[in-house]
Amino acid sequence: MTRTFMTRRTALKTAAFLPAAPALLTGTGAAAQSSNEAPPAIPRYRRMQMGDLTITTLLAGSRELENPQTIFGMNASPEDFAAVSEAAYIPADKSLNFFTPTLIETGSEKILFDTGLSPDGITSALASAGHAPEEITHVVITHMHGDHIGGLMGDGGETFANAAYITGQKEFDHWSNAGNDTFEAKVRPLAEKMSYLKGGDSVVSGISAVEAFGHTPGHMAFMVESGGKGLMLAADTSNHYVWSLQRPDWEVKYDMDKEMAAKTRKELLGRVAADKLAFIGYHMPFPGVGHLEALDTGFHFHPITYQLNV
Repeated sequence: MTRTFMTRRTALKTAAFLPAAPALLTGTGAAAQSSNEAPPAIPRYRRMQMGDLTITTLLAGSRELENPQTIFGMNASPEDFAAVSEAAYIPADKSLNFFTPTLIETGSEKILFDTGLSPDGITSALASAGHAPEEITHVVITHMHGDHIGGLMGDGGETFANAAYITGQKEFDHWSNAGNDTFEAKVRPLAEKMSYLKGGDSVVSGISAVEAFGHTPGHMAFMVESGGKGLMLAADTSNHYVWSLQRPDWEVKYDMDKEMAAKTRKELLGRVAADKLAFIGYHMPFPGVGHLEALDTGFHFHPITYQLNV
């Protein structure tokens, strides 16, 4: 994960897409480059089968960050942060973040979870997997940060013209009263086509909402079940595959309620590990899919190999 892996020619001014706070890309230690493209040699999609469902993770963009302790280990000592990083064979002074929407095909529906930073990124990733935006029947937004809603609208209007939109009621209510420019530009115009969930509600049969509050006030994960198998689409419950999983108590700058976010990480990811569920994390190394092993201090991420293709 060195700087030479970041494609820059289509770099975005992504601070404008981030509704949580400018601190997502600005401020101490957050010098970043973002792109709609995959770093060289990383594919744009990974397709898997789970029971009757076809699940495809889509690489809609990437971002390089410097001084990641200021983002992913705010309450960690420099010594601890360096030691955990070294043990995982990753640098402590930089990070490469991925933006990974997920497409689930049921046979009659094509359900897209989150939309990346911009229309260009998500439509390019969909095209690489053989899909067009007009094929999407539902768009589910896990939460309203800009790297999840950025692809909803572009200069030409709605990206997914034939889709219905679904999000958490609590999340929508928070941002609809926040006076946030990005929400107003990307989400508000779609409100008449949007329906709202609370924990336990179903998107379609076999896909249900799970409250995962803390990262944002109404952040949602989704439990996916088919053919006797289960998968947790965890969105931003964990923002890094080492620092946020192995040390779930480490504070993350992006988490709006840091105490609640840490509690959610331990509880939700504990369920994933105990029930041996597959796990998709929006910012995990692409393709973003794996299993979690419980450790004394947190969890170890085991990237998927062929489990969902046999």
